[in-house]
Order: sequence, then C-alpha cells, then structure tokens
Amino acid sequence: MLDLRGDPIELTAALVDIPSESRDEARLADEVEAALRAQTSGFEIVRNGNAVLARTSLGRPSRVLLAGHLDTVPAAGNLPSRLDGGELYGCGTSDMKSGDAVFLHLAATVAEPAHDLTLVLYDCEEIDAAANGLGRIERELGDWLLADVAILGEPTGGYIEAGCQGTLRVVISVAGTRAHSARSWLGDNAIHKLGAVLDRLAAYRPRSVDIDGCEYREGLSAVRIDGGVAGNVIPDAASLTVNFRFAPDRSAADALAHVHEVFDGLDVRIEQTDSAAGALPGLSQPAAKALVEAAGGQVRAKYGWTDVARFAALGVPAVNFGPGDPNLAHMRDERVDVGAITAAVEMLRRYLSA
Repeated sequence: MLDLRGDPIELTAALVDIPSESRDEARLADEVEAALRAQTSGFEIVRNGNAVLARTSLGRPSRVLLAGHLDTVPAAGNLPSRLDGGELYGCGTSDMKSGDAVFLHLAATVAEPAHDLTLVLYDCEEIDAAANGLGRIERELGDWLLADVAILGEPTGGYIEAGCQGTLRVVISVAGTRAHSARSWLGDNAIHKLGAVLDRLAAYRPRSVDIDGCEYREGLSAVRIDGGVAGNVIPDAASLTVNFRFAPDRSAADALAHVHEVFDGLDVRIEQTDSAAGALPGLSQPAAKALVEAAGGQVRAKYGWTDVARFAALGVPAVNFGPGDPNLAHMRDERVDVGAITAAVEMLRRYLSA
C-alpha cells in the first residue's frame, strides 16, 4: 500500500511507478483510494470514475481545495523511477505526481488543519478537454469543487503561479482568383494578400497588465499558414491561423472582439476555432492572501492555460503550485528536484496549520 505518512519523496516514486497514462488510471486510483481510507481520519471519501475525492467537515471558517491529476502522457522508456544526484527521474515526476504526493502526504499528516480540506485527484487531464475528469466531477459532484481557494499541483518550480491566461484561436481566410502562374496578371494571389495580415501582426504591440501584483503579458501570434494549389498555379485561397493568449481581465468574447479590431479594414474572413477563458488570480481574497504570505511572496502570473480556469468559472480563487519544473514536463528525462518536494510540503504545512 502507498505510504502517505512516510517520506513524500518515496511516495512520489511509488506514484510514478504505477503507470497511469490517460484513460488507464484505474490501478493508481484504486491504490490512492485504499491508502486514503486506511491512513486518514475525518475524511469523507468518494470514488468517481478514476477520480478520488476526500473532504473534511470540521466546521472551520474556510475551505482549501487541493487538486491534482493522476494521469500522465505516454511513457517514453522512463519507467520505473530512479533517484540520481538529488533528482527523481520518471514519467510524471514533474507533471504532476510530485504535486499529488505532496497533497496526499499533507492530507494524512496535518492533524489539526486550520481550514477544512478537500482533496480532488482526477483523471484524463492530459488529453482532450471533453474527457477531463474535473469537468465530469463538476457535472456530477459540483458541490465538491466549492472552496475559498483552490491549489492545483501543476509544476511551477515552487512558485505560486496565480490564475492563468486565456487562449483563442482564429483562422483568417482570404480569397483570390486562380490563374496559370505564367500569366499571373490574370489572377489574384491569395497568399500575397495575407501579407497585409502579417504586417498587422508584425506591428502589433501586446499589452501587459498587472492584476493582484501579477503581470500578465499578452501575445498575438501566427501559428500556421495554409495555401497553394500547385507549383504553376496562382492560388485563389489562403489562410492564417492566429493564436491570442490574453490576460484574464478579458473574457473570451472580449478577446475575439479585440482580434477583429486588430484586423479591421482588411478584406478577410475571421473564424473562431477554439477558445478558453483565463482565470483571475483572486489573491486579494483572505484564504488566497494567506497562501501568498506562507509562500514568502513568491508569486508570479501563470503563462498558459490550466484547470485553475475551471475553478475561476465557479467563483473560486485558484492558483497553481507544485514542486515540479514546468520546463521538464513531458520530456523523456522528466525529473523533479527532491528538495523542491520537501520545500513544498513545508510551505503548505505552514499554510494549512496556521
């Protein structure tokens, strides 16, 4: 059985050594559920698919939710785990079984928490959003996701990374007239017409905005270009895919409106293909403010989208905090500094006990 009360570094290794690629988390969920039932007290524990949830009802004035995903990307010859020079190697060490280990260890060893605790360990985060176990929990057990602050154990290098950016993708299409390239004057080159769109992007100056002391930098970028028929044909259609990473003070609708403003006046068609709202940091809320104090003020904005946005949509302030290094996630030599695991446990123990 997993030893939740022992060394959290050894617990991380034990979690890593149970393969749990997305959609194949059942064995790990079984082990986590059994350990929580045997080694914790005062928790209500439920199973939902391959997710395990536990919570206390001690009547504390606030509730802290600790959330982590159990699944990993496919292993790349990096199982089982191995310890080498103060670093633990293996699939999921950084993203995010070290974070899961920290949360499980604290659930089993913080005897008198200052807050009621909810633990949510869920499945299928690493694949398409429709399969995400947190979304299923929201639909089926929505009251379990309510809290004064949520901490998502994504790898952050030991920093509090508050909120997250939103993301929007659009396809910008232009039309022309097809012709033989030997008589190019008879055509209207759609690829050439994308030049005006690229000029707007090259001249674009992204916004930076400070929210709760965190600076979010926006970015509007071309990420794909499509067009062309053959080596001797003037193309009559071309398109550019643009990704807008926007600060969480904008809604997804605001972001789309801004993209239309940027390309206003050009003869183009703009079609949205994907969007997800960001998450405000909410660090001025009392429970979140106390977390920042416990972390010694080591706070920065989260660049990229994470499941904190799901909590923000529920009105729950949420942050990312985990011992892993985000730059090492999903790599063949994925690893975590074992000292960072110890430091994360110590910081969160201070917070949960204060």
